[in-house]
Amino acid sequence: MAAATPQLVPQPANSRLLLSGNEAVARAVWESGCRVAAAYPGTPSTEMLEVLSTYPDIYTEWSVNEKVSLEVTAGAAFAGSRSFCAMKHVGMNVASDALMTLTLTGVIGGLVIAIADDVGLSSSQNEQDSRYWGRFAHLPIFEPADSQEAYEMTKLGFALSEKFQMPVIVRMTTRINHVKALVTVGEREEHAAAGFKKEPARWVMAPSGAAKRIPLMFERNEALRAEAEVSPLNSIETGKDKRAGFIASGPAWMHVRESFPDAPVLKLGFSCPVPVEKIRAFAATVDKLVVVEEVEPLVEMEIKAAGIACFGKDILPRQGELAPNILKPAIAKFLGEPEPQGLTPPARITPAQVFPRPPTMCVACPHLGVYYTLSQIKNVTIAGDIGCYTLGAGHPWNALDTTISMGASMGIALGLDKGRAESEKDKRILAVIGDSTFMHMGMQGLLNMVYNRGNVTVLLLDNRAVGMTGGQNNPGNGRDIHNQEAPRVDFAKLVEALGVKKERIHVVDPYQLPVLFKTLREEIKVPEVSVIITNQPCVLIDDYKKQRPYAVISDKCTGCGNCVEVGCPAIHVTRREKVIKPSGKEVELQFVNIETAACTGCGLCVQPCAPEAIVHADPARTVRLVKH
Repeated sequence: MAAATPQLVPQPANSRLLLSGNEAVARAVWESGCRVAAAYPGTPSTEMLEVLSTYPDIYTEWSVNEKVSLEVTAGAAFAGSRSFCAMKHVGMNVASDALMTLTLTGVIGGLVIAIADDVGLSSSQNEQDSRYWGRFAHLPIFEPADSQEAYEMTKLGFALSEKFQMPVIVRMTTRINHVKALVTVGEREEHAAAGFKKEPARWVMAPSGAAKRIPLMFERNEALRAEAEVSPLNSIETGKDKRAGFIASGPAWMHVRESFPDAPVLKLGFSCPVPVEKIRAFAATVDKLVVVEEVEPLVEMEIKAAGIACFGKDILPRQGELAPNILKPAIAKFLGEPEPQGLTPPARITPAQVFPRPPTMCVACPHLGVYYTLSQIKNVTIAGDIGCYTLGAGHPWNALDTTISMGASMGIALGLDKGRAESEKDKRILAVIGDSTFMHMGMQGLLNMVYNRGNVTVLLLDNRAVGMTGGQNNPGNGRDIHNQEAPRVDFAKLVEALGVKKERIHVVDPYQLPVLFKTLREEIKVPEVSVIITNQPCVLIDDYKKQRPYAVISDKCTGCGNCVEVGCPAIHVTRREKVIKPSGKEVELQFVNIETAACTGCGLCVQPCAPEAIVHADPARTVRLVKH
């Protein structure tokens, strides 16, 4: 059995700790007497559950997806326990099916849902504004502006949830999730579970029961609106310069305060429902009202609908963070003033002249061999998915053609198969998906593909970790969130249970390029669903074992560049040389070196090396390189 993750010894009350927003939320969840917490890893929300898993007296789990995590925590709240669920913005798309009914059933124990919006697209496939879920699901939204507020609002969220018997959403953004600030913390207060009470009219949401709950939801709306009007989380900060007054929340409030310290500001911490009358009174004290919000004009539209004149996205960008270098020039232009000096608006940033370093896979990543192989196969269309392997779309492989959402490779591939043009009848369709993504949303897609007789080859890349978010455990590696032994999924048996024929299932070592290439070449010719499972671990987890590194014999290197096409970051091109072949064709030779200290000895680069110029490094030389 694997060793359990050491429990965190909580700092005593009134300690001032340097915490990120994620860490502050975790501390508040624990202090609030929460008994159950669940999530699926997703940047920038991941650390909330990672930190919570180290605290005592609370059950934590990595769920297989966000919908399941919300349902687990909702069940705990039905039983009267305080519970917590965390996810990134796209995760709520997955969990929304449960959310839209929870707004009718409500809860007994407090349920707080933290949603992390990736404003600025630092690690996501789209930019969403999760404040919409408050409007859509008729639920309150808190918006912290720093770690201290994230801590305080999480605790207030549990209290409000129990007062109105409904979930409460805490809307975070990347800047709050990851930036650290001093937080004054308290002690844990235990909350005993009240127990589940049978009440079919409330908990069984058949049409007849749901129809009776809808009027109660609208009554709650009005009570929440009155609560927002008097909430201390919505505060007016006076200022001398009344030419423009601002309404802002979260990090946008920070940017406004930094940019316009003398301006009046209405700070919205309890931003949904919008406190319309408080805003109306504030608007009467300034010449012009400007709404600064990231990223959608939600508050702006509601204010205008209430008959209050304001400005917002007509003068400010509709995407990205509204930092001072964005706000100051925009408001100066709005007020008819000269543009402030000394700013560097993004439109005028001169890119630094440095060697380009695009995102790439790790040294010896087991996906390298897969994409090298895919890059050598012609006449294929490859549907990709969300994970480390999404990087296969980039240089030098260029071996992904679509990436949409978690698990989408299955459905997209089937659609490409069924919708192919007459001219593409001979083109092969492949789908690439990782182990965690397959369990998150891919299983249903594969079942659908088999059921509907697709002609697709699926590459299931099992690296025994949720790699893109930091190597978290999942049901495929036999360890839970505490790193303790747990039942492990057998992917070959699982895909067979989903209907794939046993003879069409292959488990291969992705470092064995000839075997991988031969298997892939044979399976894409078969006019039915086949699955190739790779079985080597992520190089950043304990399961991976390094081997003796390699080096290049420079005198033997002919510059063929075959090893470069593998894409390993440990391989460096040291010299390029253009030559004319006897055929008259000009080619570029690429002479290489291997950073032996970084090499883990996977052997991928050795296999395509035509002149056999790559050999095991001298151990003494390796030691010197490491020390250097």
